[in-house]
Amino acid sequence: MRLHPLSVAELDLATKKDLQQLTALGGFPEPFLGGSRTEARRWSREYRTRLIREDIATLENIHDLGTLELLALRLPLLVGSPLSINALREDLQVSHKAVRRWMTILEHLYAIFRLSPFGAPHIRAVKKAQKHYHLDWSLVGEEAPRIENLVAAHLLKWVHYRQDAEGREMELRYFRDVDGREVDFVLLEDGRPRSFIECKVGDAPASRGLRYLLERFPGTEAWQISLKGEKDFETPEGIRVCPALDYLRRLV
Repeated sequence: MRLHPLSVAELDLATKKDLQQLTALGGFPEPFLGGSRTEARRWSREYRTRLIREDIATLENIHDLGTLELLALRLPLLVGSPLSINALREDLQVSHKAVRRWMTILEHLYAIFRLSPFGAPHIRAVKKAQKHYHLDWSLVGEEAPRIENLVAAHLLKWVHYRQDAEGREMELRYFRDVDGREVDFVLLEDGRPRSFIECKVGDAPASRGLRYLLERFPGTEAWQISLKGEKDFETPEGIRVCPALDYLRRLV
């Protein structure tokens, strides 16, 4: 079994205020249970420093730890969008190989995780660009990508639980096509889509990306969830629109 940050279901959160607290403080026990946003920021800063200056320095032969730390500071600003290794290489003035290696190290040390795009023969999906998220989602400054990161961590925890406890072939991906339609998360089981999930901060019209995928994969669960929204209904296409808390309580 793999360990993950605290989650809505594990904490039995019951109100939107509770969820907003988890979103702000992150899911690691010490900052969340401390209840202070200032202390949570200090904890995250110290955690990043220990990770790079102690854990990575001990385990990996990396001479330019300062630039690696700059990468760690840059990554939270890029959550929610396909990640360009080439753009990072240019920003940091290092080789493409170095950035790829550093990303892999951060992933192996459970600082980040990456999702690959979901593609099928009858959708014009992007094929290669990955998205990344942080296990400590409190690092993400903007509210919209932070709630997306929180949901990503919850879904990854659910996928790993199903894999580890039940031996099921589950996978978490995202969808984006060449025409700009996108859906934040696609849950796959045995290679086939099981659920589509789109995240919003507040109430919003049903996502065109969800409608597009449902046309091509009818009968698949489709959710549009929001951190602050009040609406709870199902669209004619079968998209369930509801508060994020209601959805996240269904997970582990």
